[in-house]
Amino acid sequence: MNSQLSERIRQKSGEFSKGQRAIARYIEEHSDKVAFMTASKLGATVGVSESTVVRFATEIGYSGYPALQQAMQEMIRSKMTSVQRLEMTSSNVPQEKLLDVVLDQDIDILKRTKESVDREAFYQAAEALVNARKVYVLGAGSSLALATFLAHYLRLIFDTVHLVEATSEYTILQQMVRAGEEDAIIAISFPRYSKKAVKTLKYASDRGMATIAITDSRLSPLAEHASHVLLARSDMVSFVDSLVGPLSVINALIVTVAIRKKAEVARTLQQIETIWDEYGVYEKVDEKNS
Repeated sequence: MNSQLSERIRQKSGEFSKGQRAIARYIEEHSDKVAFMTASKLGATVGVSESTVVRFATEIGYSGYPALQQAMQEMIRSKMTSVQRLEMTSSNVPQEKLLDVVLDQDIDILKRTKESVDREAFYQAAEALVNARKVYVLGAGSSLALATFLAHYLRLIFDTVHLVEATSEYTILQQMVRAGEEDAIIAISFPRYSKKAVKTLKYASDRGMATIAITDSRLSPLAEHASHVLLARSDMVSFVDSLVGPLSVINALIVTVAIRKKAEVARTLQQIETIWDEYGVYEKVDEKNS
């Protein structure tokens, strides 16, 4: 179990009621299960009320039960397999509650991302992109979707944007052989962290490139090699990594860079709109019949 959590429990153990001692014992023995239990389910499991569980969380120094639960989730996140994640959700969330649970969790992730992102680092990262000759974007695993989205919009802003194919270290380095000090790279990775993303960012840093990491913690292995670290929350939703936090940061980064290069971007967009109209790329919608 998380050493900090264990220490909090140890320091307060002498003040615990009988019910709180039962909660503490269950957490220490089954932290992987508690990480995905609601306060009411934990209470029912150990034979205490939901309010007793909430008071226990505040008693050991957390703002409430959700904060305690987040601490446990972050602790076990990088250790659990996909099968274990799926089983945990199946055991702890009724099927008729899945939609509400996932939406509520994503809303909470966005709130915590807004609280944790470093504004100064964000705008410095945007400045580094504005001044870059070429931009490289890398995301492995589920982060590939984020990297693809980011590269798509950056191509409307910059002349040269490379979406790095992370199939192997060889192909990554081959694609970046011409990268240099005038270029920038954005690497995206969340637990379980991609070794390829970490090695690529180190390679880029060694070549003097502007290195931007979009990740979840300053303890992330990406942060060690990044000149700009943009933190975004990314928690588990069963075996799926929720990416609403980093996606929102990416949206803000695209908009900020586009506004900084407004004149160039406006010309590019106007040309693209003309091409789209000329070649009938999009279906026109008759508003009268909509």
